[in-house]
Amino acid sequence: MAVNRVPVLKRCRSLGLDPIYLGIDKKSTRQLKRANRKVSEYGLQLKEKQKAKFIYGVLEKPFRNYYKKADRMQGQTGENLMVMLESRLDNIVFRMGFARTRREARQIVDHKHVLVNGKCVNIPSYLCKAGDTIEIREKSKGSERYKGILEITGGRLVPEWIDVDQENLKGVVKELPTREQIDVPVNEMLIVELYSK
Repeated sequence: MAVNRVPVLKRCRSLGLDPIYLGIDKKSTRQLKRANRKVSEYGLQLKEKQKAKFIYGVLEKPFRNYYKKADRMQGQTGENLMVMLESRLDNIVFRMGFARTRREARQIVDHKHVLVNGKCVNIPSYLCKAGDTIEIREKSKGSERYKGILEITGGRLVPEWIDVDQENLKGVVKELPTREQIDVPVNEMLIVELYSK
């Protein structure tokens, strides 16, 4: 399985991204030593695509598949793409505050700690639908890991499209988010332009 092992803060610096979007509180004090070159239109489009892939932890091939699927759906392709990325199971576990970062959420799902509608799901890319109930399985609820996670993520804002009961490590996807409810700093129109060439 392919894994992106680039240091997170280094990648954030190169993409001009605040690490807080990944759930990381650290700040990088280093500055990029790049001359102020003029960036081409293609360069801007590529940077937006790389930003979206990096934030959600998706590699190129699955990302392209998401784009193709979003293109076939009704409505605007860019908005469909962002909604699909946001409704991934690992992202929803992160949004509910059951993980500090999306990478940790992915690991929690991989290790079979998550139940969707009462069934164990260990696929981080599983697309959740409106009305799905997501919870941490009974065996794992009492572990020290989740107590530590909830202390850190307790103050994090939960999006209004998700209903969360942090005491019982349980939540419900009330509805799929609209583009306005997704607070990720990505211009999806540039990604659509890049893929539609």
